[in-house]
Amino acid sequence: MRTEVQPAKAALNVGSVVQVFALALVIAALSEWLGPLPISLGIGKVVLLPMIWALLIGLVLGLSRKRLPGPLQLGLHSQNLAAAVLSCALFLFIAKLGLLVGGSLPKLAEVGWGLVLQELGNLVGCVALGMPVALLLGIKREAIGATFSIGREPGLAIIGERFGMDSPEGRGVLAEYITGTLIGAIFISLLAGFVSSLNIFHPLALGMGAGVGSGSMTAAAVGAIAAQHPEMSDQIATFAAAANLIATTVGTYLTLFISLPLALHAYRWLEPILGRQRRQAVVEQAVDLSAAKDEEQAQVPTLGLGMRLACWVLVGAMVLIGNRIGHGVPVMDALPGVLLIIAAVLVGDLIYVGTRRVLPAVCWISFIAMAMTFPLTPYAAEVAALTGKVNFLAMITPMLTFAGLSLAKDIPAFRRLGWRIVVVSLLANAGVFLAATLIAQTFVHTL
Repeated sequence: MRTEVQPAKAALNVGSVVQVFALALVIAALSEWLGPLPISLGIGKVVLLPMIWALLIGLVLGLSRKRLPGPLQLGLHSQNLAAAVLSCALFLFIAKLGLLVGGSLPKLAEVGWGLVLQELGNLVGCVALGMPVALLLGIKREAIGATFSIGREPGLAIIGERFGMDSPEGRGVLAEYITGTLIGAIFISLLAGFVSSLNIFHPLALGMGAGVGSGSMTAAAVGAIAAQHPEMSDQIATFAAAANLIATTVGTYLTLFISLPLALHAYRWLEPILGRQRRQAVVEQAVDLSAAKDEEQAQVPTLGLGMRLACWVLVGAMVLIGNRIGHGVPVMDALPGVLLIIAAVLVGDLIYVGTRRVLPAVCWISFIAMAMTFPLTPYAAEVAALTGKVNFLAMITPMLTFAGLSLAKDIPAFRRLGWRIVVVSLLANAGVFLAATLIAQTFVHTL
């Protein structure tokens, strides 16, 4: 409702802050207590991890807000606050991955160009799997925007600058963006877990495939893969972090100069073959989706440094509790590690702001965290030992808790998408993961 819309620069509502963090704490703790639930699917299986419970519980709360008592009614302001906290809290997960990478840099150096080559899977896989299906379903030029990448913020910018967001390509990338935002983490978690259970690919290849350039999707995929191979969980997270860093830094340029031209050529070549006789599917007009997205973004509050620091501390407390419930690590044993993770995030964030945001914050945070555990850094072994007591799966659950609490606001836009474009968007995401994993599999034996 219009009365619930909050301006982007409005002061934070203290009641909403307390509500969001209190609900997140209860949901995350409950999810860790519920634990993983394996589900057999014939030749393979999927595991519903605590992070998936957390995401689903948060989503249900948001969708049921009108039927719940006052303290549980998650209004639009609270949902948008949860979205802002999620973006901020993901830095903690990035720092944890960076700490794992730093100590493994010598081993990663052995892979060398292999990590860069597997990034090509991110570029080719989405087009190879998504484009033919899109054309068979009757989708026209929207298929270009929906299948040239996983459709995160850089993809929106590239398509918007090249074609405009009111173009068919703009409608396609926006549909991919909304689909990925709403169900991308759940989908990639189930897919990665199922593929991992088939024992076709090496766990490290799957880990590299999980580094798709989206923090929440990478976290979800890594968690699902690690649950199938707990003895290699740290190594899986390490290689996923390295692949994700490459996707974040150079992936945008590769998308611009390789993936988008590839999608355009694939459309010109395949459309006369697969799409000529197909009835054109209707994709919702961009003006409606864009308006919905712009309105949503206008409501997401901007967090200042003080609030960001408070978020990191509060989420760190949630991690400590989840680490104790789900992994049996005493709070005081893991506390120094959480404080070091927060310190890495704070330093990286300050450098990001101080350098006028030339590089993404995730890059600076990753660099700082990697430096802290690089073998030549003083006290690197001690830092690695302390932060090693913080299980990275315990860090993912709070992240997806906030994701779940923020999702209900996206349901109206999601409903306006035709089912065909949603299917294509999910296939594009699957193609990214599978193609990158397949390429990584070809050289993982050298490790």
